[in-house]
Amino acid sequence: MFGFLNIYKPKGMTSHDVVAKLRRITKIKQIGHTGTLDPFAEGVLPVCIGKATRLIEYLSDDKEYLATVQFGASTTTYDLEGEKTSVSDKRVNQDDVESFLKYFEGEIFQIPPIYSAIKVNGKKLYEYARKGESVEIEPRKVTLYSIKLKSFDYDLQQAEICIKCSKGTYIRSIAHDLGQKLGCGAYLVRLVRTQAGSLKIDDSIKLKDDMNISDNLINPIDKLDYPKYAVEDFELEKIKNGVPIKNKNIEHGSIVILIYNKNEICAVGEADNDKIKLKKVFL
Repeated sequence: MFGFLNIYKPKGMTSHDVVAKLRRITKIKQIGHTGTLDPFAEGVLPVCIGKATRLIEYLSDDKEYLATVQFGASTTTYDLEGEKTSVSDKRVNQDDVESFLKYFEGEIFQIPPIYSAIKVNGKKLYEYARKGESVEIEPRKVTLYSIKLKSFDYDLQQAEICIKCSKGTYIRSIAHDLGQKLGCGAYLVRLVRTQAGSLKIDDSIKLKDDMNISDNLINPIDKLDYPKYAVEDFELEKIKNGVPIKNKNIEHGSIVILIYNKNEICAVGEADNDKIKLKKVFL
């Protein structure tokens, strides 16, 4: 098997759990996911099957989420699974939320939650947190392409927020920081990843023991946003042997996906003046 799967990761499973289950179903060890989702979160989890794992680095890292934020308290984990650290009687309205969301759009520096798997001095942050140890967490630069209020419930003091962002963005931190700016505290009560790269939630498939993997495999050619170069049959032997092939009008320095006449990837290369040098071969 060779291709991508658009898996809907259910709440309560880790991303590794999804991979482990797919390995049991397919009897294939070479399976990997892109973009870890916390057990608390659900939604799109791109999975690569077989040698397609070697294409992970070429998949788009941009994400889209639908976050449900509860105002009126803060928690240790920045979501509903943590212990409350503060509670506020202050009530906010829709205009308040919308006005402060503007502060998060564009390039921002955010401090990841202490309950996260980021390593500091070789140790995961949540390991420091569980032992009650203090550690300095460096702010990280991320990009929020858009952040919009989708709905607001004044009685429940909850907001649904749609966020399009770069790799490495912590939505829990956005919820926490929004609560701090509003002066009332806030935390996540639900997080759904609605898109990862070009994979959308409407096209995702549920994880089942009897699922048909082959029928749901996505041809990587359809999802990789790079120049495509069709090669002739006589060039396949050269590619197998790692021999550079002639470049036909592809800009120097561009990563190029080489395909042959069966619409299958045979290699990934890089345009080098009049040649395409091979980086990865799949034949």
